[in-house]
Amino acid sequence: MSLHADARAVLSSWRAPDAAQEELRRSYLDHLDRYPDAMWRSCLPGHLTASAAVLDASGSRTVLTLHRKIGLWLQLGGHCEPGDSSLAAAALREATEESGIAGLQLLPVPVRLDRHAVPCGGGSWHLDVQYAAIAPEGAEPVVDPAESAGLGWFDVAALPEPSDDACRALVAAAARAVRAAAGVG
Repeated sequence: MSLHADARAVLSSWRAPDAAQEELRRSYLDHLDRYPDAMWRSCLPGHLTASAAVLDASGSRTVLTLHRKIGLWLQLGGHCEPGDSSLAAAALREATEESGIAGLQLLPVPVRLDRHAVPCGGGSWHLDVQYAAIAPEGAEPVVDPAESAGLGWFDVAALPEPSDDACRALVAAAARAVRAAAGVG
């Protein structure tokens, strides 16, 4: 299955948690239908990306990166690459590369969607498909200066500033998903 077909299948079967997320889900599907290159950075009207909130197994702590160019504390993620077999694989690859943590376990379905403006190609949109990943016990992130200006564990209820509402919403959704997967509240 192509990455484009995988994205269509994932988004077609995903159950949005609310009306705003459902509207985004439908707009992502429309975008995929309109643009055969919707998975690639070259699609300047916008392109799908994949990210993940990395959490500990309790869902109480998350790893965030201080984005080098934007200067905000954010989740891990980015552009799809030709070797990615699925959106989930792209999210897991990005989270592993950017955190330096081996052995991350990605929850099987996205936890939310986020559309945001980016400077790609002089101005474009990221249609981000966001996952939750669980880090192995005792995992410590490793900063790669090419990827990040900082990296660390933070309490999900006390994220560092500056951050943004989209990151806070993803961390909250991912924490709920991790706790639900563990059978906790």
